[in-house]
Amino acid sequence: MASSTTTSEDALRRALAERQAAVDAQAEAVRALKAAGAAAAKAEVDAAVEALKALKVEAGAAARRLQAAVGASGGGGGAAREEMRQAVVNTLERKLFYIPSFKIYRGVAGLYDYGPPGCAVKANVLAFWRQHFVLEENMLEVDCPCVTPEVVLKASGHVEKFTDLMVKDEKTGTCYRADHLLKDHCKEKLEKDLTLSPEKAAELKHVLAVLDDLSADELGAKIKEYGIVAPDTKNPLSDPYPFNLMFQTSIGPTGLNVGYMRPETAQGIFVNFKDLYYYNGQKLPFAAAQIGQAFRNEISPRQGLLRVREFTLAEIEHFVDPEDKSHPKFVDVADLEFLMFPRELQLSGESAKLVKLGEAVSKGTVNNETLGYFIGRVYLFLTRLGIDKNRLRFRQHLPNEMAHYAADCWDAEIECSYGWIECVGIADRSAYDLRAHSDKSGVPLVAHEKFSKPREVEKLVIVPSKKDLGLAFKGNQKMVVEALEAMSEKEAMDMKAALESKGETNFQVCTLGKDVVITKKMVSISMEKKLEHQRVFTPSVIEPSFGIGRIIYCLFEHSFYTRPSKSEEEQLNVFRFPPIVAPIKCTVFPLVKNQEFDDAAKVIDKALTTAGISHIIDTTAISIGRRYARTDEIGVPFAVTVDSATSVTIRERDSKEQIRVGIDEVASVVKQLTDGQSTWADVSFKYPSHIGPQGDQE
Repeated sequence: MASSTTTSEDALRRALAERQAAVDAQAEAVRALKAAGAAAAKAEVDAAVEALKALKVEAGAAARRLQAAVGASGGGGGAAREEMRQAVVNTLERKLFYIPSFKIYRGVAGLYDYGPPGCAVKANVLAFWRQHFVLEENMLEVDCPCVTPEVVLKASGHVEKFTDLMVKDEKTGTCYRADHLLKDHCKEKLEKDLTLSPEKAAELKHVLAVLDDLSADELGAKIKEYGIVAPDTKNPLSDPYPFNLMFQTSIGPTGLNVGYMRPETAQGIFVNFKDLYYYNGQKLPFAAAQIGQAFRNEISPRQGLLRVREFTLAEIEHFVDPEDKSHPKFVDVADLEFLMFPRELQLSGESAKLVKLGEAVSKGTVNNETLGYFIGRVYLFLTRLGIDKNRLRFRQHLPNEMAHYAADCWDAEIECSYGWIECVGIADRSAYDLRAHSDKSGVPLVAHEKFSKPREVEKLVIVPSKKDLGLAFKGNQKMVVEALEAMSEKEAMDMKAALESKGETNFQVCTLGKDVVITKKMVSISMEKKLEHQRVFTPSVIEPSFGIGRIIYCLFEHSFYTRPSKSEEEQLNVFRFPPIVAPIKCTVFPLVKNQEFDDAAKVIDKALTTAGISHIIDTTAISIGRRYARTDEIGVPFAVTVDSATSVTIRERDSKEQIRVGIDEVASVVKQLTDGQSTWADVSFKYPSHIGPQGDQE
């Protein structure tokens, strides 16, 4: 069933088409009357012209209604969004939050440097991440190398599958990501071409919905069908072909040991599972965490910090018994209510809805309690950072997006001027990663559950006859043996039945890339009863993965606003960062150049330093209002103004309210505010308010 938004948009497209047809018909009638010359009465011509004008007004109104509907359904307001984005980015670059890397050499796409306030925001976000996740959950933090041997990434599948489809400008050789060109074309047509028929609009929306499903051939066919060319030169494009996104390098001087710059931090945790499991006393569940750099050789990076070639990831691998994915602390987050976008809403064309997390888990929308617990914790983390809860949703992966081994996957998506951006992935990856590394390395990455009493169980026993297999397959014997031993219980019992009825059966050996014939004497398959003292199993993994740069950029946009100066002659930029992430917690301003005030400022400076509060002292000669505005623009939440030798005022950034406190209390009050022990309302109630002559003169 189509959503009401889609239905409304289709109706508006039809209405516009009807009005445009009426305009065209009336214009033709006017031309015919004018061509008739004297035969047509002037009054008749004037009436026809007036009717044409009225129809054009109606068509214009219909076009505006459609434009508004398109804007609303697609995150619209393109011009306003672009204007807001430019204001944010200009402020960020001017105040040195971040800048393009190697700027004096014209830079390199997809690489950025964080300046002093940007570094501080990033450090504060990561410190809060450690507090919120690592400390709260007693996680084991590790720090693994960025350079990764090829064998590790072959086992994980990255060498073979970590690719995007690329096209080239056939004349200049400039490379583009094929799916981005198709997506941009479809979105631009939907947003800007108001003459599109409802049928054509539906087709373009369908292409956007299945974009991730398109093969190289299908993607190439659509690019040709829509006449998409190189955006910079309008030259024709090559057919799409896969491009591996990993940066390849060599380890050591010989050049023979191939390595890659890691595309994620997770593999370092997986290969250390055995040691971490023993370090944790051989107990499950437990979680390991890592913060570090990752690298992806993006084909055509764009969108600033959102798509870059080197970035910071913060990843958690929570290892759990696949037979028990309950979580003892799920009750702490079960009552949280936020926007969820499960696959059934996506497939029916509806929008995200407010859902209680406990309800989503109990109904099976979210696969299990542990996955749900981390979704709830991610929600709390992002909103406490300052992300607007109304522009945050959790979107479930569609079947075509999920890896075949995954049990369930959700993305925390944050809306910004670029649309909905995936910033955190929370996935139940099943036991795939540990099994893949166990198979490749030969080291069992397993956990043990000891039984209080031995249990009698039926176990599948597969015994290949290496002698007979060697005679039949010679040098390929080892690969056939490994394939036989890796069979699931169902595959093995199906083979047993076929061998008993026919004496032989075809068997696919993936490593050989072909089927081989297995006879009855080549393998023994049976179910045997055994006493077991413990259960050996491969743990499942719940993985929350945080793109720190993406979160920070969305935080920049969500925190940015403007307000008029006191004279209302200009708009002043403000970042409303919560104190926990603000780059500088407070500023200290002597009201005027005065030795007594300067001495008091030094006392406050020392007290703030001792308390561990980041701050700056501004003794410039400009007005106090201008100094306030300057620090508001980098998101400083509190300003201390020294206007006497015994007491000072503390100003709150967003309300611009002030309180008066004694000099010896400044550090403790600011500490309480920045640590979240007190709110501004708390201290405003405790200390007298202040409205001084200096005011806010921005």
